[in-house]
Amino acid sequence: MTTDSRVVVVTGASSGIGRATALQAADRGEHLVLVARGESALQETFGECRDRGAASVAVHVGDVGDDAVVEKVVADILEQHGRIDAVVHCAGVVAYGRTEDVPAEVFDGVLRTNLIGSVNVARHVVPVMRRQERGALVLIGSVIGHIGVPSMSPYVLSKWGVRALARQLQLENRDVPGLSVSYVAPGGVDTPIYEQAANYDGFVGRPPPPVAKPDRVAEVALRRIDHPRARTQVGLANDVIRLGFSATPWAFDVLVGPLFRIAAMDRTTPVPPDAGNVLASRPGGNRLLGAQGNALLGVGRNIAAAVTGSRTGQRS
Repeated sequence: MTTDSRVVVVTGASSGIGRATALQAADRGEHLVLVARGESALQETFGECRDRGAASVAVHVGDVGDDAVVEKVVADILEQHGRIDAVVHCAGVVAYGRTEDVPAEVFDGVLRTNLIGSVNVARHVVPVMRRQERGALVLIGSVIGHIGVPSMSPYVLSKWGVRALARQLQLENRDVPGLSVSYVAPGGVDTPIYEQAANYDGFVGRPPPPVAKPDRVAEVALRRIDHPRARTQVGLANDVIRLGFSATPWAFDVLVGPLFRIAAMDRTTPVPPDAGNVLASRPGGNRLLGAQGNALLGVGRNIAAAVTGSRTGQRS
């Protein structure tokens, strides 16, 4: 065991941003603790991290939405390492559909993983860091935690909550200078979360352009361990979108629906109602990157489909 390496916990480590964060931390030679629901994909991340130079790698299969699971994970880490230097909390799920169309258990499931999971992690990690008088907690939010988006109510509510939680934790822990809580908000990111999402909207979601790679978000999240910042946006369009929502709500409300359909959905791929990975992991879909291709080409296909549909309607 390399004693000068840090103990870094990454949740949601089986896929997307969490997986990218784990791999970059492994490149730095950290002691890694990987947490996610999907065992097979988590074991893949374990092997990749080991091969890329992690000082050590431990795997915990579990749901952050279950407080008892998080409590046991933290206890096991302390038993093995005696400390927790940093946590990057990336676990998250998505559901599409009008508020009344998303089944209650799926709506609650999104809140359970994204928001309650964040609370559970903070509940058990922050006291450890306060005792140590040092440590870094990085919460991964979203630009959607700053705005409203049609057909994504569970995710919107959960990410507004994560942003509020980060602010609360920052206020409550000002008395421990060595303890930092940072909030990182990506825009569109090329991960499988959109394809894995619960869907009651009729079409597959996709990341809207400009789309960042998960490596970019992971890089920012890991930087916040050493260089804390209360809030960080990741994405060229985030500030413009947030400004539009706050400064010109009348224009935002008119435009967001049509733009969302064109830029953040795949209108060429209809799907039946499905709970996706909200209620249980779907390991086969867990990987580093999404599989939807170039976002701008996707927008072009949506526009072409809309034009074709309009012309067909006019002829009929």
